[in-house]
This record gives sequence, structure tokens and C-alpha cells, in this order.
Amino acid sequence: MAEPDPTGAQAATSDPLVAESAMADDWEAALAEQGPEQAAAADPPPAAVPQAAAQPQAQRASFAQLQPDGGAAPGTEQLDLVMDIPVTLSVELGRTKIQIRELLQLAQGSVVDLDRLAGEPMDVLVNGFLIARGEVVLVNDKFGIRLTDIVSPTERARRLG
Repeated sequence: MAEPDPTGAQAATSDPLVAESAMADDWEAALAEQGPEQAAAADPPPAAVPQAAAQPQAQRASFAQLQPDGGAAPGTEQLDLVMDIPVTLSVELGRTKIQIRELLQLAQGSVVDLDRLAGEPMDVLVNGFLIARGEVVLVNDKFGIRLTDIVSPTERARRLG
């Protein structure tokens, strides 16, 4: 017959339910020895978690109230973060849909009909999204575009959705 451990700890068993029950019994005995005042104040760890693995109690963090910076306009700091991001601005003359057969037949001098009429404003796109319309101008032997209509933010949001 096995002798009891002199430290009071029970021998480990291979059955987890027996070990859990034995641990609960040990806690019960320890709390009974402390007395009623100390037993009420002590929080025994859960029976399934050993004492060494018990998690610390979480406490609510306190943060100072954030105050707006009086030196700059609201939102200026956030806007400054995106000012140096490069975007692609393109001007679209028109569009058309053709079959691959027709595409392969194109040669130098071929004419492709577009969906725009002569004199109609061109679309100004930023990263593929329409932001304005304008007319083509020639400035110092380079093409440019004079904006004639800016798409409203609500219209841009509607087209995204």
C-alpha cells in the first residue's frame, strides 16, 4: 500500500477527473483550516486551472481626455498625411466596344468610332474614378485640359456604390 506524501500533496493520477476532484478537495480542506473570515476573503482558483497558471485579474485602464489642438484647423493633420500620395490622373477621350477580330484588323490609319460627339467634354479620371469633365486645350505645344465641371462628392460616392 502506498504511503501518503509527507508534504500533503496527493500522487498524480492518469485520470484527469480524479486529479481535478482531488485538487478541489485540497482547496476545500485548505479553506476550512483558514477559518470563516479568511475563507470568505480568499478566492480559490478554478479547479481546472492549477495555481501556477491562474490568470491575473484585469483592471480597467484610465486615459486622459483628448483635447483638440488649438494651433491647426480640425482635420488638417489627417489631410497632411495624404498630400504626398501619388495618384494617376487621366483624361478619357471616349470609349467603344469592339470584337477581338476587329481589334486584330486595326492598322496604321484605321479609324475607331468612339461613343462621344465632337465638342463634348472629356472625362477626367483619378485612379479610374470620374472626378471632373473638361475641354482639351493646347498650352506651349502640349495638350492640357480646362476643367468645366467638377463631379460633386455625393455623385462620386453614388458611382462608387
